[in-house]
Amino acid sequence: MNDVDLEHLYRCIELAEEALLAGDEPFGSVLVDADGRVLAEDRNRISDGDRTRHPEFALARWAAENMTPDNRAGATVYTSGEHCPMCAAAHGWVGLGRIVYAASSQQLTGWLDEMGVPAGPVRPLSVQEVAPGVVVAGPAPELEHAIRRLHRRCHLGE
Repeated sequence: MNDVDLEHLYRCIELAEEALLAGDEPFGSVLVDADGRVLAEDRNRISDGDRTRHPEFALARWAAENMTPDNRAGATVYTSGEHCPMCAAAHGWVGLGRIVYAASSQQLTGWLDEMGVPAGPVRPLSVQEVAPGVVVAGPAPELEHAIRRLHRRCHLGE
């Protein structure tokens, strides 16, 4: 992970904060092409009751509709939290390239357990378990505190 990766991850944290302020869980993602241009970004939008409205899933759909297969393969998805199994599958099926995340599913699961948040309906799996061909980088230790704090605000109101 390099300084450019961290810069995009900081933007993901900003998007996660926007999601939290809008009443959603704190997740944000950015899609960057092989030349380093930001193509699209999104945040969690599940407060309307549709729990599939994750930013990683939205970016996979955007990429499928707006990018060639070669361009998708060269792109990177930056995200505040490691893709859930649904989003990892979408990423793999669309043929996107690298994933860079600030916090892992394992970290998030541990934090939620510590906070007494009930487990969700889908088992948290690593991206590699769902889409083994995807190159993954993360977590980013220097961002752990910021991500954890957002989830504490979301679930504990701190």
